[in-house]
Amino acid sequence: MIAFRRAPLCPALFAKTWHLPHKGGDRTSRRLSPTPSVGEKARWSKLPISPQVGEMSGRTEGGATERRLCRLAIFLAALVALLLATPASATKLDTQFRAWLNDDLWPEANAKGISRKTFDAAFDGVKPNLKLPDLVIPGKKATTPQKQHQAEFGSPGAYFAEKTVRAVTAGGRARKAANAGTIAAIEKRYGVPGEVLLAIWGRESGFGAAKMPYDAFEVLGTKAFMATRKDFFRTELMAALEIVERGLAPVGAMKSSWAGALGQPQFMPTSFLRHAVDFDGDGRVDIWNSVPDTLASIANYLVHHGWVKGRGWGFEVSVPEAVSCSLEGPDQGKRISEWADMGIERVAARPFPARELKAEGFLLMPAGRSGPAFIVTPNFYVLKQYNTSDLYALFIGHAADRIANGDSNFSGRWGPVGGLHRSDIAALQRALEAEGHDVGSADGLPGFKTRRSIGKWQARNGRAATCFPDADLVTALK
Repeated sequence: MIAFRRAPLCPALFAKTWHLPHKGGDRTSRRLSPTPSVGEKARWSKLPISPQVGEMSGRTEGGATERRLCRLAIFLAALVALLLATPASATKLDTQFRAWLNDDLWPEANAKGISRKTFDAAFDGVKPNLKLPDLVIPGKKATTPQKQHQAEFGSPGAYFAEKTVRAVTAGGRARKAANAGTIAAIEKRYGVPGEVLLAIWGRESGFGAAKMPYDAFEVLGTKAFMATRKDFFRTELMAALEIVERGLAPVGAMKSSWAGALGQPQFMPTSFLRHAVDFDGDGRVDIWNSVPDTLASIANYLVHHGWVKGRGWGFEVSVPEAVSCSLEGPDQGKRISEWADMGIERVAARPFPARELKAEGFLLMPAGRSGPAFIVTPNFYVLKQYNTSDLYALFIGHAADRIANGDSNFSGRWGPVGGLHRSDIAALQRALEAEGHDVGSADGLPGFKTRRSIGKWQARNGRAATCFPDADLVTALK
């Protein structure tokens, strides 16, 4: 990520998975949308691109302050560009890139049905963009300083700054009224509440206001050639070529974010091919300019990933001390009535809906004992497929509730947690792994497996279980 306008939501940079929807997860549904697939559409003639700037993304599991990460990434990317983009090195790299295109990428593209005309048009004048993050110069080893020296983490509560949330909720309510007929039709077809679609739309692209200044083939080509995740971006690059080859969008329309995400729903090319739909009936799929296509495509994505019609995303709750925070996670579900029998209550003395009591729910405590707690439904984890982040899915659910019911904040308050470097958390994770705990990955991101492992270690060692990393815990585990 390089230059961003002032936006209410700053992109998170150094995540183990991209926030942009691409591949289906464990909960992918086998159900198909009644809307025709992208491949059934006629060729796209001219497609103007709506003015957009940057992207507004969520994070992977964790609680880092996005603004700090944004500033860090801008600095690191500029530093890399300064160090690497000397005339001699740039010329050599351009030559290597062209050789890679012709000798490596073109044979695969040709084998997959991409014409030389499409291939040449896509890469006409394209050179590696050294300002993009997470690049590895050919012949050099990958280095990941962000996993050792990243800026200090703050409270997860920073993710829910009122100014940020209200920008989405106020914009969502205005657009809900303006697009009432379209939203009602989408809800009827897909069964996904309109406020959820509006929250995602607002979070991903500021309702289409965020500009997409990058050439998708420059971004995806650069990253497929020299990023730390070459295989991922190579797959997306092939999908982008397929979009053009099939006439679904011309080369000039393929404007994207810094990570190659397309349009107002911020779909990676593979997601465009799998989930984008023509809902306004004009014979083309236009996620750049068409509000009906944008909202229906988001709904189609969620349905394909298992959205359960008739269920919400979850409820804020109070968790008594007698209930261990280590019970968190999507693999430790119970009937909501069972959670209630354990003393977990919905906040503000509201009962759980009767229809939900026999259904499965999961404990979610993003900041352990230092923040609000929730019982979430399987739909929460469908939202998490859009961006592999507990905080992102919670933001969408919370914003959707506020769009539907008016602005009110969580009852629980985010405590003063944070203050650790990512390398500190990674060291803590490795220490927990050495003692037999499953932390998911020692990546410095405190996801639910790390949080509950902390709680189990604390309880086993006679400490109050907080289920969130702190400096004392890092010292104790060294």
